Amino acid sequence: MAAGPALGLGPLLLVSLWGASAPARPCRPAACLLRRLGQHVQRQRERSSPGLGPGPGAAALPAEGWLEQALDPFNASDRRSFLQRYWVNEQHWTSRDGPVFLHLGGEGSLGPGAVMRGHPAALAPAWGALVIGLEHRFYGLSIPAGGLDMAHLRFLSSRHALADVVSARLALSRLLNVSSSSPWVCFGGSYAGSLAAWARLKFPHLIFAAVASSAPVRAVLDFSAYNEVVSRSLTSTAIGGSPECRAAASSAFAEVARRLRAGEAARAALRAELGACASLDREEDRAELLGALQALVGGAVQYDGQAGAPLSVRQLCGLLQAGGNRSRPAPYRGLRQAVQVVLHSLGQKCLSFSRAETVAQLRVTEPQVSSVGDRQWLYQTCTEFGFYVTCEDPGCPFSQLPALPSQLELCEQVFGLSTSSVAQAVAQTNSYYGGQTPGATQVLFVNGDADPWHVLSVTQALGPSVSALLIPSASHCLDMAPERPSDSTSLRLGRQSIFQQLQTWLRLETRVRAGL
Repeated sequence: MAAGPALGLGPLLLVSLWGASAPARPCRPAACLLRRLGQHVQRQRERSSPGLGPGPGAAALPAEGWLEQALDPFNASDRRSFLQRYWVNEQHWTSRDGPVFLHLGGEGSLGPGAVMRGHPAALAPAWGALVIGLEHRFYGLSIPAGGLDMAHLRFLSSRHALADVVSARLALSRLLNVSSSSPWVCFGGSYAGSLAAWARLKFPHLIFAAVASSAPVRAVLDFSAYNEVVSRSLTSTAIGGSPECRAAASSAFAEVARRLRAGEAARAALRAELGACASLDREEDRAELLGALQALVGGAVQYDGQAGAPLSVRQLCGLLQAGGNRSRPAPYRGLRQAVQVVLHSLGQKCLSFSRAETVAQLRVTEPQVSSVGDRQWLYQTCTEFGFYVTCEDPGCPFSQLPALPSQLELCEQVFGLSTSSVAQAVAQTNSYYGGQTPGATQVLFVNGDADPWHVLSVTQALGPSVSALLIPSASHCLDMAPERPSDSTSLRLGRQSIFQQLQTWLRLETRVRAGL
């Protein structure tokens, strides 16, 4: 059941869309910092897009609507429902039997930029496509009444999200008068990219094709490969890295570890120099600090070269290799400067890493407008995906802390979920979707080889109708960003390949429809 489009935007929605200065809720420090960086990049992307901002001269926002969705789509006797937000851009739609490009939301709020900038919006004019953005249940403003307690979070999963896609596809076809013959193509990036691929896998009669960008379709408990790619990318001269940069990063972390071991006075000095929020007396907090610093370096790689990213690999390496002195070696001083650059960009006064504060905040069940979905996403990692980044391999250039057990302990502390149940959930996810061999057809997997997440995606074609595109030196979901003059040749060619693959599929569909 659909509620009609609502064009008015209240103050709460503006906070969600434009990132007004509400305080951010803490989350697991390493994962939190990466999520904050992703949110910041997305917000800056929308702010820098012409006509899409709260300032003077901004164009009219696309239509906003709400769908009434079943809270439990797998239980017909449960009549509870929630409102799911969507966006519609009709400006390129030329025919009711034209294609529909459905941009799926992931583990955060989905704003109007999803249907106005980047792909699929950039691809829509060529085919006269209708563009729709669907926010993920339990994120953004699509949070069911009752909050985020365990009784409600059990209705948060990728399978529930896919059921929403099916329901939305059927309801919006009626509401917007879309022809029954119109091909629906799903788009998504990161977790939402996985959802796009899985929507085609599980519902091929409803979803014609999918473009899955940086989609980690293989769930994994111990994601040590993340830092393996970070380490390799730091040596890549194509993005400003070098073997010397990687060595400098390793040296900086060794210096931090040395100071943490050197006693209370050394830790107090370290706290002041790094701009840490609290003391470093507790061992668990020291581990979380090291995790947050790893995430800072990982974030420079994951979002390298993207508009709004505080640090690129080239800039980070420049800081780590700048001149130092005996008391403050160059790599350590460079890491300190990198921390300040990132904190300033994110509008944070200090580096947060308190384990006790993290647990306390993640236990809060009331939805908060300023939240980027930290409690919800932790729940999904505990019940479906894992994705816990570690550095326990001897070749990892960072600290081996925090170790996997301490990360898994959060699932127990926050949700009462045991380590064995998390491991079992990861295995079940791969069994249900097929991991890196999902068996879907007409799916294009797009990845960048500098992105740490590409190792969990599909990077080689699995057959004539499952294509894979690996863009050299590209970072996370970079293909989805609006075009910029500074885009590399390989990125431009990658976007052309996406266009050509869609053209091949849509032309074939047109011929089949015409009986040719």
